[in-house]
Amino acid sequence: MKKNDSLKFPRAFWVANTVELFERAAYYGVFIVITLYLSRIIGFGDIEAAAIAGIFQALLYLLPTFAGAYADKIGFRKSLMIAFGLLTLGYAGMGILPTFFESAGLVDYGEATIFQGLDTASQRYAIIPVLALIVLGGSFIKSVITGTVAKETTVENRARGYSIFYAMVNIGAFSGKTVVEPLREMMGNTGLIWISYFSAAMTLAGLVVVYFMYKSAHHHGEGKTIREIFDGMIKVLSNTRLIVLIVIITGFWLVQNQMYATMPKYVLRLAGESSTPSWYANVNPLVVFLTVGLVTHFMRKRSALFSMTVGMIIMPLSALFMSSGNMIAGNIAGMHPVAFMMVIGIAFQGFAETFISPRFLEYFSLQAPKGEEGMYLGFSHLHSFLSSIFGFLMSGFLLDRYCPEPRLFPTQEAWEAASVNAHYIWFYFIGVSLLSAFALIIYGRVVRRLDKKKELIVPDVK
Repeated sequence: MKKNDSLKFPRAFWVANTVELFERAAYYGVFIVITLYLSRIIGFGDIEAAAIAGIFQALLYLLPTFAGAYADKIGFRKSLMIAFGLLTLGYAGMGILPTFFESAGLVDYGEATIFQGLDTASQRYAIIPVLALIVLGGSFIKSVITGTVAKETTVENRARGYSIFYAMVNIGAFSGKTVVEPLREMMGNTGLIWISYFSAAMTLAGLVVVYFMYKSAHHHGEGKTIREIFDGMIKVLSNTRLIVLIVIITGFWLVQNQMYATMPKYVLRLAGESSTPSWYANVNPLVVFLTVGLVTHFMRKRSALFSMTVGMIIMPLSALFMSSGNMIAGNIAGMHPVAFMMVIGIAFQGFAETFISPRFLEYFSLQAPKGEEGMYLGFSHLHSFLSSIFGFLMSGFLLDRYCPEPRLFPTQEAWEAASVNAHYIWFYFIGVSLLSAFALIIYGRVVRRLDKKKELIVPDVK
């Protein structure tokens, strides 16, 4: 192989990675403010908005394995066109739908939001089929793009191919979150609608690029059938060791999801509308990018469980920092203390992730039967499915209880009295992360004992 062959990839590889950047920019531009959109634009309360957002994200982690099986049957090009078509309709629908609410007098999406209550606004549930379009489109994207990278690379350049893929993912995520604040600053709450149009434009661009430029020699795969996928899920669910680990790791991701579920509303309500939660959220991928290589190198001689345990121990510190901002008077480095301590907490979350996420996938793959690693890894994100549902639901109830929407109160004083203990929200997540850390320590000890017992069993030789 020539020296530069590892740098050469087919056109389909570059097209897939380019449209992945578009899709990630579209998704994160909307998702970082999804609960704000559902509350301020559509008019849902904190609990309802959190439930819808949580189910939305949960399905995005559950469905790709099944969508991937169908994509193998119809071909990746057709699958990508379906995906970007659905995404464009979904994101555009998020922008168009509020105009119907406005004309019906259900919601004012200017600088003030009128909360009517669900009993007088059943039309708001029209947002659910709109979000369903995004879920269906996104489920194809997750499976097809990673599948394209696998098919369009060789053994020699696959590692480099996936490094390019993850770079595109992070560039897209960073750019999508970054565009949110200028729109909010220029247009107030109306900017939350135009973010949807930005996302629709990104996915429409992806559709055009795929239509004119995506051409692959790999038309159909030999992927598993839907029946085989279901059988694989039953196998994973029957593996007690993996299920217990998934439940424990769910605690980490439950707290991590608060960057999207709780943080935007919490910061805007306590630190003011001039805060920039979408920029604060970008601290997470920045820290991961800067430290993951170093952490992986430093922990290379330690077990995956040890590395994950270190990350779990860091997580309570993250939630502790997030809670402390509401108890500090005066600005810190020119920032409101709630915003400043939130940035510190998010940085610690990102640092914890570098210890946990890569090693979790490694450990998960090692538990899979020989030849079934890919199928097992397809279900490795079940923790995200669980943490999305329970994490967002917790957020909705906790915000409603300790840091409610200010516009629901007749005076600023009344709201301040109702939110004086807003930092209690993070105490719950400190508890979740501590419980998960202790559970993982116990899990590690039990697993080591079980493995030692297996080593002591000598099979009969006749």
